[in-house]
Amino acid sequence: MGAYKYIQELWRKQSDVLRACRLGYKAKQGYVIYWIRVHRGGCKRPVPKGATYGKPVHHGVNQLKFARSLPSVAEGRAGRHCGALSVLNSYWVGEESTYKFLEFILIDPFHKAIRRNPDTQWITKPVHKHREMRGLTSAGRKSHGLSKGHKSTTLLVALALQLGEGAILSSSTATTNLPSDCFIECIVKL
Repeated sequence: MGAYKYIQELWRKQSDVLRACRLGYKAKQGYVIYWIRVHRGGCKRPVPKGATYGKPVHHGVNQLKFARSLPSVAEGRAGRHCGALSVLNSYWVGEESTYKFLEFILIDPFHKAIRRNPDTQWITKPVHKHREMRGLTSAGRKSHGLSKGHKSTTLLVALALQLGEGAILSSSTATTNLPSDCFIECIVKL
């Protein structure tokens, strides 16, 4: 066999088997691995010659950032391209100056091996159709709007304390919303 035959074999297999298995991949029928690239960086506001014709608060053209992350956008593209499959999860593979490469774990919800297995039956339910487009995957939940606003740091500190990870509270994060014994635990655990 020539070299290109081996390259085809490489493209058929996932690049990081352990990572894929941690995120839910199983070497059985009904599971598919997709490799997708997305263009890195933001995008300019599509206005002629940078003229937005509005108030100065809306004059921004260049430094705009999209609300969703690149993995979340790529999951949406994978879900639209493979409409019959459900996106289970995704992970980073590599990146260059222009593109970011990601691998996706897709499940066929109509495959009998998936429908008959009690561990994977949940994804066959109608409520999980196109979960990648509604911010229900791991990448989508990060830009879903959870813990992004005011006082979100206090919630993260409280969560870290519950999980047993000690953190030093600064005066900005120390509020009266947390129980008083949290502050003592936080100072003791370093």
